[in-house]
Amino acid sequence: MTPIPRRSFLQRSLTAGAVFAISGTQAGRTVLGANDLIRVAVSGIHGRGGDHINEFMRIGGVQVVCLVDPDARTFENRIKQVEKLGGKTPKTYQDIRRALEDKDIDVLSIASTNHWHSLSTIWGCQAGKDVYVEKPCSHNVREGRVCVQAARYYNRIVQHGTQGRSSRGWWQLAEHAKKGTFGQLVISRGLVYKRRDSIGFKPNTDPPAELDYDLWLGPAPDQFYNANLVHYNWHWFWDFGNGDIGNQGVHQMDIARWMIPGATLPKSVICVGGRFGYIDQGQTANTQVVLMDYGTTQLIFEVRGLPTDTYMGADGSDDVMHFEAGTVVNGKFIPKEGGQPHDLPEVDVQLGPGGGHFQNFIAAVRSRKSSDLNADILEGHYSAALCHLANISYRLGQPVPFSSSIQPFGDNAGAQEAFERMKQHLVMNGVKLEDTAYFLGRKLEIDPATETITNDIQANDMLTRYYRPPFVVPETIG
Repeated sequence: MTPIPRRSFLQRSLTAGAVFAISGTQAGRTVLGANDLIRVAVSGIHGRGGDHINEFMRIGGVQVVCLVDPDARTFENRIKQVEKLGGKTPKTYQDIRRALEDKDIDVLSIASTNHWHSLSTIWGCQAGKDVYVEKPCSHNVREGRVCVQAARYYNRIVQHGTQGRSSRGWWQLAEHAKKGTFGQLVISRGLVYKRRDSIGFKPNTDPPAELDYDLWLGPAPDQFYNANLVHYNWHWFWDFGNGDIGNQGVHQMDIARWMIPGATLPKSVICVGGRFGYIDQGQTANTQVVLMDYGTTQLIFEVRGLPTDTYMGADGSDDVMHFEAGTVVNGKFIPKEGGQPHDLPEVDVQLGPGGGHFQNFIAAVRSRKSSDLNADILEGHYSAALCHLANISYRLGQPVPFSSSIQPFGDNAGAQEAFERMKQHLVMNGVKLEDTAYFLGRKLEIDPATETITNDIQANDMLTRYYRPPFVVPETIG
């Protein structure tokens, strides 16, 4: 693909964003009363969108009135789902732009492919809708920041789908970390140990007649249809997904960052890993170890897609906090100097209103206070950005034989220990390390204030992407 000159890219981006904003901002109600019915459109309804329908339909004063998906095959079963839950037959649109022009819609709930999350959020804000956006809110770092700008500029309520933010237990642990109850947090560890089998190989074909493939591609580059893309395996292709670190992993990444008081982006990021255990069409890593430097605290993240033992008995997808005085795992504190694990001391915390994550969003929609949100879009942007930075490091890496004496994390004992455990894990899955190489990612130096990579021009360019007109995320808003 021929690169677009930056001046031309910016001009296209700003123009595309402005055109939709002008046509869309008259839609919807500006203020919702306490007793007004909140009318929801769910976009992306094959998988997670079904959960969105269930969640919204069980909240009083809320109705799912519209379904959006480029694949018309998804509509029949979801219409029946809404009706079974007591709703009226919802409208259906294949094109999200038509839904956003509908004045009978107050809220856009996004459960589509990752590469559509940010553009849908931005368009939703421009059209006067409040937005619930699934994790990760972005496909790259820059567009996540533009989502934040859109929410603020258009004064919309935007909740990120990291449900851990509505868990009292994690709020209490974050308060303990801030207060120093267990001393300094030394390592904040996120784990995604989730089996992902080979997706094999499928040929390029014509798309199904019911699928508007051009709409499905949206911001992504033109390419042939492949059944390994629609509906789920797009997660493992760089044009559409972010691997499991940006799929399941963003939940654990969000918690790991949250436990570090005041953390936004790190000073540096380095990632190692690969796609091990099988050969298939997938592009993203199924095994990764990431080190992020937050000064006195190191964030270490581990991804394993092959069968694995647990770490310290943690759930497969979980977070483990290593403090000076001991470790917190499964809600228990394990003292460093011996002694029995015990529950964390109770501490007073104040979550946003509403109860669950979707209820909290609806409560904020009614109050018009973004401060009521448990997972405001800004928090979602930072946590998604960590996943993207790790992937940038990995994608720019060079193959290194496992037999090499190189220590990828240098003198960082915590990360090096995780790398050694990663090797043992691969051996247990039949990977012959003597015949195998891993990708040693570039170490990226980050300026958190400007959200740029300061030591690598190529990596810095990967903070955004080329957008296929007219599906263009603007460079900035407001």
